[in-house]
Amino acid sequence: MTVNRAILGRPLRGVAFDAFVSATVALLGLAGMANQPGGGRATLVGAAMAVALLFRRAHPSAVAAVVAALAMVQVVAGWGPLPFDVAVLIALYSVIKYADRLRDGVLAGIGAAVGVVLAGLQTSGAIAWWAAAIYYGLVTGAVWLVGLNVRTRRLYVFSLEERAATLEREREAEARAAVAEERTRIARELHDVVAHSMAVMIVQADGARFTLDRDPETARQAVKVVADTGRQALEEMRRLVGVLREPDAPDAQAGPGAAGAPGDAGATADPAHRRLALAELPALLDRFRAAGLRARHAVTGEQAPMPPGLELTVYRVVQEGLTNALKHAGVGADVEVTVAHAGDAVVVRVVDDGRGRPPVSPAPSGGHGLVGMRERVGVYDGSLTAGPRLAGGWQVEARLPLPSTSPTTEVTAA
Repeated sequence: MTVNRAILGRPLRGVAFDAFVSATVALLGLAGMANQPGGGRATLVGAAMAVALLFRRAHPSAVAAVVAALAMVQVVAGWGPLPFDVAVLIALYSVIKYADRLRDGVLAGIGAAVGVVLAGLQTSGAIAWWAAAIYYGLVTGAVWLVGLNVRTRRLYVFSLEERAATLEREREAEARAAVAEERTRIARELHDVVAHSMAVMIVQADGARFTLDRDPETARQAVKVVADTGRQALEEMRRLVGVLREPDAPDAQAGPGAAGAPGDAGATADPAHRRLALAELPALLDRFRAAGLRARHAVTGEQAPMPPGLELTVYRVVQEGLTNALKHAGVGADVEVTVAHAGDAVVVRVVDDGRGRPPVSPAPSGGHGLVGMRERVGVYDGSLTAGPRLAGGWQVEARLPLPSTSPTTEVTAA
């Protein structure tokens, strides 16, 4: 068993007390200098012990070894137990309490037991040597047990402090992770709300600019699409900002990433008035048709009940697929959107032929569309495949298991 001496020993905290203990041992050596065996030489041994005790907290094992060596000198000289030998007990207590390893305290105890026997043999007086040895042994054993008890209690307190510090660090880490997750969610929503709308607006604005003189009616329709798309983006942005300003908003129950978007549960507490994301897919396709895509929409299978967050994920996957088709395949490209309900999962597929007209001014791409889709699909343990088709164009396919199933997470890129 080890212990951090810098924490448990606290050598600077007890400097004054250690100086007092050392001075007491030195005075005991001086008090008996005139009549104790060994005289001045014994006093020097006591003074050396006193000096060694000054470092009992910082270097308890070394101090115990020095005091033991000085006590052995005293035994060899035949001076017998003297008053300043209390330094032996102090050094024993210190090595048990402050040493990094309890093994040092055990070794010190064994050495003290040998010293007890030798001290008993050198005791002169009316009592027998073995009786003196028993007395010294009881005193030494009591000191050893007290030191062990104090050490155990300090280790226990240290473990509690360390556990509290660990819990505090874990709480801070969880808070940082929550902040990072929230920032990711906000960035994903901003991308969905702004980037998709901007792509449509840029394409329509370019079309209006080049058809303004030749076909004013078409230009007016394009400008109308720009205005309608901008108003919708502004509405969703306001809803998103409103949710962010209200930490206790009920949209937290609508599933991941449900803030400020179709299908959010925060729009109203009445389910009859809740806007369902899947119900808005036709309106979404109409906006992209107005932007120039020839989009088709098909729904197969019987739709099972889905949480709003899952519906929102389906909506966003379709939105991202259509936006990519508009930006990369171009105006006039054929796009087929399929939402297949397979009983235990819903499969979303967006396929374009890549044969549209390249935009005059390509919409900027931040490269976060596929990343955002992978994150959304991964939240529901789904799989995502995105890549070019052999026949030309691009395909995005997402498989989202329903909550009643528990498949493994799989996110791949073709």
